[in-house]
Amino acid sequence: MTAQPHDVQPSATRSAYSGPSAYAAIASEQGMLLAAGSAVMYQLAVKGVGLGVAEHSTTLQRPVDRLRTTLTYVYVMTLGTPEEQKSIARMVNKAHGPVRDAGRYSAFDPDLQLWVAATLFQQGEFIYEKLFGRLPDDVREGYYRASWIYGTALQVKDEQWPPTRADFQVYWDATIAGLESEPSVQDYARRLLSTEDAPLFSKLVIPLQDLMTRGNLDPRTRAALGLTWSAKEQRRYDLFWKVFPRLYRLVPRRLRHLHAHLILRDMRRRMRKGKRVI
Repeated sequence: MTAQPHDVQPSATRSAYSGPSAYAAIASEQGMLLAAGSAVMYQLAVKGVGLGVAEHSTTLQRPVDRLRTTLTYVYVMTLGTPEEQKSIARMVNKAHGPVRDAGRYSAFDPDLQLWVAATLFQQGEFIYEKLFGRLPDDVREGYYRASWIYGTALQVKDEQWPPTRADFQVYWDATIAGLESEPSVQDYARRLLSTEDAPLFSKLVIPLQDLMTRGNLDPRTRAALGLTWSAKEQRRYDLFWKVFPRLYRLVPRRLRHLHAHLILRDMRRRMRKGKRVI
């Protein structure tokens, strides 16, 4: 069965998943990985987050593993049990411990955490609607509310989230309008998109990921990060989104969601064996 926009109804997703999120069917789409790079770039564009990541992240040294840990967090928060969510949150808090610099940033700053969580929701919704069309308003609102867990599992309080999807848009637009350039973060962003030190297998997919990463961004965010964008790239980006969704929707839903469950399985295996999860 191929998912269409009207397929994702609250009652349908509740019956299809036993996890804590009634909107897990949206988050589980493999096509959402096309937002992975742009979500990171939106995070970097806010100075406090960008500085913390640029000065502490090991992504450049272990890009595949860092993607695994990020996806583990996302899928545990949408598909995992409450006990698993608490365990992963404790691991993230432990990893965040050293990420601080007095007066500049702290990984425990709820406002910065809110922005990181906001990018996960906004880019998820953005890509899902590119794949399947605009969500019905009630589902859109529900998916937004279900996504609060990305922040509230850590230090963000419910009341910090804008109460409605419309209020969130105001928050998002105001944040984007206030972005400032930071040279060290710009350099880090360019290095993330570079293929120079990438493993051979990664070099096969990086050109597409690079196009999606920069193309998904608001022009003001590209400017703040010092990223280029040309008319030719815009045409390639538009062509991709004209063709790809039609092909993607032909893939059975079970296969489109398989990777999410494989990552959960890997997380549970690592926990059983006492291996590093985050």
